[in-house]
Amino acid sequence: MTKAPSPDSSKPSPRGQGGAARAALVYNPTKVDAATLRAAVEKASARAGWAEPLFYETRVEDLGDGVTREALDAGADAVLVAGGDGTVRAVSEAMSGSGVPLAIVPSGTGNLLARNLRLPLVNRDAMIAAAFDGDRVAMDVGFAEMARPDGSSEERAFVVMGGMGLDAAMIANTNPALKKQVGWVAYVDGAARSLPNAKPFRVMYQLPGHRLHTTRVQSVLFANCGKLPAGLDLIPEASISDGALDVVIFQPKGPLGWVLVWRRVAWDNSVLRRFRAGRQVLSLRTKDSSVRYQRGAGIEVAASEGKPVQLDGDEFGLAVRVRARVEPGALLVALPKGHDVSRL
Repeated sequence: MTKAPSPDSSKPSPRGQGGAARAALVYNPTKVDAATLRAAVEKASARAGWAEPLFYETRVEDLGDGVTREALDAGADAVLVAGGDGTVRAVSEAMSGSGVPLAIVPSGTGNLLARNLRLPLVNRDAMIAAAFDGDRVAMDVGFAEMARPDGSSEERAFVVMGGMGLDAAMIANTNPALKKQVGWVAYVDGAARSLPNAKPFRVMYQLPGHRLHTTRVQSVLFANCGKLPAGLDLIPEASISDGALDVVIFQPKGPLGWVLVWRRVAWDNSVLRRFRAGRQVLSLRTKDSSVRYQRGAGIEVAASEGKPVQLDGDEFGLAVRVRARVEPGALLVALPKGHDVSRL
């Protein structure tokens, strides 16, 4: 796929006619009705008195970061993104530190960042309008430097969460066609393919200012947000603006350990913690070691051999070491006017 034609010239000026502000839309054409979405953005832009917007399609070789940098170089005063979690991740990476607001138009299968921001998932027009006259909130962005088994390294951003181990293997084993048909439910298929052969592996990990740990794990997650699909709360206390990453260590022992993991996430975190009586029950319960939580400015995790890594639900190959960090307030997000930010 190629870049969608701009309503202006092939080399648009940084500002619209008369110095009017200009927005840019970056979209995944496989996830949206491009003609309808572009028309809606054009209408909202005209209503706000902005110049005609710029349009950019993602491609197989450019998930959104490249064209977003083009939009910023063209002087975009706001960027809208429409696509799945991978598109949002790539666009957010390019916009980190730019100071230009990003409006997330919910699309695709996951929309995990939109869910964590409690954005309207079925009101496209509300999020388009937010790009032009909505509120703004600065959120943290995570970065993961991945050292490969061949000695090379790569650093990429994540806005929701990343992980090393079984969680990444489950994503790698998820059928892409099934995911396209049923969305996040397809990860159940990935889990079924991965769990029978899942074996704990030894890692060394350390958070800044804390002692070095060595232990056997199934997965190590580093998260900027805490919510998963289906309303599950993996990390109830996670915040997008606390300048910290929440680290989750999964180390279940046998089938019972996995039951305890599921109870912790699906029942304890997602149900009991919402009620005072439930929190009292949790305070009296004997703690288990199947899931461990920590928080810090980052984490370094090392394994003796390459393990799969995922960032925001996309696989990123094998790594023998991951060094994750957070950039506080690096991404400016557009929200509908009056949006409740007290729980973000």
